[in-house]
Amino acid sequence: MQKVIGALLLISVLASCASHKKHLTTAAAPVAPTISNSEAKRNNEKIKKQYSEAIANYTTYTADSYIERFKTIAIQEMNTYGIPASITLAQGLVESANGNGDLARIANNHFGIKCTSDWTGKSYYKDDDQVNDCFRVYDKPEDSFRDHSNFLKRKRYAPLFELDKNDYAGWANGLKAAGYATNPKYPQMLINIIQKYSLDQYDRAEGEVQKIKREDRVLTQINNNIGKENRDSIIHTTPVDKLYTVKQGDTLYNISKRFGLTVDDLKSLNSLGDANIKIGQKLVVVK
Repeated sequence: MQKVIGALLLISVLASCASHKKHLTTAAAPVAPTISNSEAKRNNEKIKKQYSEAIANYTTYTADSYIERFKTIAIQEMNTYGIPASITLAQGLVESANGNGDLARIANNHFGIKCTSDWTGKSYYKDDDQVNDCFRVYDKPEDSFRDHSNFLKRKRYAPLFELDKNDYAGWANGLKAAGYATNPKYPQMLINIIQKYSLDQYDRAEGEVQKIKREDRVLTQINNNIGKENRDSIIHTTPVDKLYTVKQGDTLYNISKRFGLTVDDLKSLNSLGDANIKIGQKLVVVK
């Protein structure tokens, strides 16, 4: 019976995917924050002051010490959601520069997760896709790892949660196929890191009943999240020359014609659930 329920839920999720491979409602679509350099500087100084003791005593990590420090939380997230611990650790190593990047040291942000329109926590500003991009600030790094798991609970990643939780190669390739990163070598980069540091030793197989229960729980959460999604890393990792900033008077139709695309192409490339867009919103305009 659980298999049947899981299958029906998956069909529901995939059926929703059929019309729009990627989903993003404009109600939750982030608008690039309008903030001056002086405002960003004041905000960042406030954050640095608030976390001054932690920043001053921050440990400089090697890859090995980073893995030792965060393997427990990666395993916890794996057991809860089914994301291989090896994948989480490899992504953390890449995104945080082995835990030594500014975002990790100052903001406890180990995965480069940006602010979105519904983010109510503290922020840290750093140049990325644009000047003074807004990144999330966490009280502790473990919160960043949990947010990374929540970030992946989107319908574009739903098929990955059907994989065995020790299938790191399937996850690495699946993340790229789902649009997590634009770098064509991203899967092999993760796999190389996993093999170099034997990160798969932290992955665990699961029995059939355990797998069914986990899939049911996570796919239900993904299904509940549909319509609430915010920008994910396809925007974060897309080169600026492939992005277009929406201006007054723009519509998806005239933008699509300008770049030789169809409206459906634009919706798919940008996870749009409908044709509504906002001034200042960044759209991917190159396949």
